[in-house]
Amino acid sequence: MTLSLRAALVCLVLALSNIAPAAALQNSGGGISKSEAAERARVAVNGRVLKVEQTSKNYRVKVLTTSGRVVSVDVDKRSGKVKTSKDKD
Repeated sequence: MTLSLRAALVCLVLALSNIAPAAALQNSGGGISKSEAAERARVAVNGRVLKVEQTSKNYRVKVLTTSGRVVSVDVDKRSGKVKTSKDKD
């Protein structure tokens, strides 16, 4: 192997070894992200996400249902559990 090929191979190995720790740090809090909360709420009520707000323990997601109602959905930050509240007219 030539020296430049070896150097490129070493750089590639070092670059790839840094990917896993960065991914682990991204979600090290054990919770879910804002976008994951939005997706879970959207699927739970079958609608379109209008707004996502963050509280200390939950994400509050406003979803427009296919029937035209706005539903407020709470998604637990740690577990990702979805709790829907009453529909708004």
